Amino acid sequence: MALEMKKNCQTCNTALQGDSEAYICVHECTFCSPCTESTNHVCPNCGGELVRRPKKK
Repeated sequence: MALEMKKNCQTCNTALQGDSEAYICVHECTFCSPCTESTNHVCPNCGGELVRRPKKK
C-alpha cells in the first residue's frame, strides 16, 4: 500500500514537491515544516503525531 503524496500543506496551502520536507500523520494529512512546528508535531485534524514524510526518489 503506497502513501498518498499530497502536493500542498493542508494548513497554509504551500506547494510541496516530492523532495520537499513535509510531515504526515497516520491518516496521511500533510503539512509543511513551519505549520508542523506551530502545532508541536500534532495533527490539527486528528490529534495524531506528525512525522517526516519519506522522500520520493
